[in-house]
Amino acid sequence: MSSSQQSEPPDSSSHTPDPSPQVIRLPKLALVGVVLLLFGVSFPAASWPAAFGWLFLVPVAVAIWVLRVRTTVSEQGLAVRRIVGSEFIEWDRVRGIHFPDRRWARVVLTDKTEKSLPLVRFDRLPQLAAASGGRITDPYASARAEAARDAEDPDQSPDIAPETDPS
Repeated sequence: MSSSQQSEPPDSSSHTPDPSPQVIRLPKLALVGVVLLLFGVSFPAASWPAAFGWLFLVPVAVAIWVLRVRTTVSEQGLAVRRIVGSEFIEWDRVRGIHFPDRRWARVVLTDKTEKSLPLVRFDRLPQLAAASGGRITDPYASARAEAARDAEDPDQSPDIAPETDPS
């Protein structure tokens, strides 16, 4: 895609609010599941520690995953944090975003490589669009604008012929 075809973010004005960074992460309530997992592994690990003592590492690993993994979207770029390592991707390197079947979003870079965006699903697209400063388009925005336009001016909607009773 040439630079003339890439979308440019809109100029900010006094009427548009500053987009704030959006942090997409698991809620802290997920730690309740970690506690339940710890409770579940405690019985076999306590009854035979020599064989099942390693099971206590599973809830610890899950808790680290819940607390650490996140994706932050801002006007500067995407900050991706995984269990091991972090990465910052500037918007200049982003070619597009796609959503493979039932998986997290993947960002396509200008060198045609892909990187996953942890915890980002299609339902978070409006948040991504707001935080990116217009670099990511919101597919729901056009539908909302069209519905608002139809609600304001019902005369412009297509005419539907009324049903007539033949009797």
